[in-house]
Amino acid sequence: MDPDRTTHDEDADSPALTVLRLLAQEAPPWHFEDLLREAKRRRLTERQQGGLRQAVRLALDVRASLERQRERQAATAALVTAAQEMAGSGADVLSAVTRHARLLLHLDMTYATFQQEDGSSYVRHTHGETTALSVGLALGRGKGLGQLAQQHRAPFWSPDYLADDRFPHARNIDEVVRLEGLHAILVVPMHHGDEPIGALYGAARSVRHFTADEVSLMRDLANLSASAIAAVRRQERSDARVAEAELDAARARAGWTRLNDVCDVQTRLMDMVLDGCGLGDVLHTAADALGGTLCVRDTHGRTSAATGPLPDLEEAVTIKAFVDTHAGDGPVAVTDTVWATRLGSGASDPAVLLFETAHPPTPEAGRLLRTAGQAVALTLQRQYAASSAGPVRDEYLDDLLSPAARSTRRLAERARRLRIDPEDERVVLVLHPECGNLGEASSWAASYAHRHGGIRTVRRECLVLLLPGADPSAVARSASAELSGVLGHPVTAGAAGPTRDLSSVRETYEEARRCLDTLTALGCAGRAAAARDLGFLGLLLSDDSDVDGFVTSALGPLLDYDTRRSTDLVGTLEAYFAAAGSPTRAAQLLHVHTNTVMRRLARITELLGPTWHEPAGALEIQLALRLRRVKEAMRP
Repeated sequence: MDPDRTTHDEDADSPALTVLRLLAQEAPPWHFEDLLREAKRRRLTERQQGGLRQAVRLALDVRASLERQRERQAATAALVTAAQEMAGSGADVLSAVTRHARLLLHLDMTYATFQQEDGSSYVRHTHGETTALSVGLALGRGKGLGQLAQQHRAPFWSPDYLADDRFPHARNIDEVVRLEGLHAILVVPMHHGDEPIGALYGAARSVRHFTADEVSLMRDLANLSASAIAAVRRQERSDARVAEAELDAARARAGWTRLNDVCDVQTRLMDMVLDGCGLGDVLHTAADALGGTLCVRDTHGRTSAATGPLPDLEEAVTIKAFVDTHAGDGPVAVTDTVWATRLGSGASDPAVLLFETAHPPTPEAGRLLRTAGQAVALTLQRQYAASSAGPVRDEYLDDLLSPAARSTRRLAERARRLRIDPEDERVVLVLHPECGNLGEASSWAASYAHRHGGIRTVRRECLVLLLPGADPSAVARSASAELSGVLGHPVTAGAAGPTRDLSSVRETYEEARRCLDTLTALGCAGRAAAARDLGFLGLLLSDDSDVDGFVTSALGPLLDYDTRRSTDLVGTLEAYFAAAGSPTRAAQLLHVHTNTVMRRLARITELLGPTWHEPAGALEIQLALRLRRVKEAMRP
């Protein structure tokens, strides 16, 4: 036998090599124990057994060291993973750190606290809890492991918290620990530089002694979370500053817009004053811009004009508001919802401009309210000046309305002296305020006539205006609407004209007066109309009896259609009325089929509108048909 081979086989079978082989194979510890039992069975010498035990002990130490090395590597990898997750978790950092701490240290429960400005802290997030008592739990100052960790900026742990008397206990904390069944607790402070953020807690539901590696791993997690939380806080503060800057910019833009709007309204109000607009128009424009109700009221409590109802104020309150507004520049609070601003002496009696709003006026609204007061004062001044110069012109209108004969030439010369063009087209309005407030209405009429280049007077409890214009209906509607807004009550208006002959103003007035009486008799108070607006009634009221105009207004669309299409819709309509509204009998009269009559009636409805066959419309159409037939019969 080869001696070298014999030596090799003995070495191969030596216990030391077997230990190295098991260590290389990362065999479990009980394989080494089996090796020691096998050595006893083989009855090795004491020296050999001692060497084997020492080799096994060293191998187990090497194995434990390798195991710790692997655990550290796994912990490092887990820390990297945790850091990556926390970096991408945004404001949800605590959820990530408590979850990783519980998994890495094999804990039963983990939670994190935030420290407040007064030094106290509260539980912000938990993982592995079994009750709902932990989140939001307030941790008193100087109590518990967390306070010790914050004060010394070092980790603290207890193998059995409730049985540990090395630190002061807090009753609420002990109660939660007892309900959760916790024993071992480890706490690590979280700091970012000198800024205390909070603490990271790990707990087990059994008595446990934490190793240095576990404490170090917990501390690394706390440091990572502190850095992530600080970054999130910096981002939140940065976002808050950006949001505040954007809010400031939005406020500045809104303020600039409001300022521009105020300037635009101020310019519009001054333009209206220069253009001679009425007090009602000025007030409504200002009220729309201010978003409230405006009212001009004198010291006796009388209202000159208003855009809506205002609360009743005692005379003493109005006088005090008048005095207070002239003592300062800004609006003065009269009540909780009514404010007042100064008003120049626009008339013989001092007055004040009242503004009703649910909220105190903003600085922009205050400036606009002062501008409105100036505009109203200028308007009142113009009205007062117009009313002062008005009697001479009013006397001229009284002469035009008198039955005494007047020379056309003399009337024209007198008109020129009063700066009235005798050749202009003019209409006559007769206005009747339904509230009976003729004094206030007369003041308005003086201003309105002055602004529109006309003259006015008062007759039979009515206002009479002679105004330039070619459309009496439009002039009547405009004047009635403005006076209604000023008085706050409906105004009925009759109109007639136009006329170029000053000597015929009386006849035109009589026609306008008949229109007003007709509106009143028909129960149409508050309406405005001329003779042509009253249909056949207007034809009876009119002095010139424009038959052709009446026929055209009633049948014009049908006449045009028959002319262009060579049809006979007018004849069909005559047959329909002659047949008492029966399409069948009308078809017999026309010698056509009933369906043909129905189609023609549908066409008539398209041209005249859906209400032509109603009683009032049918009466006017029948009258127009009869007048047209008579005129055709009388035509040579």
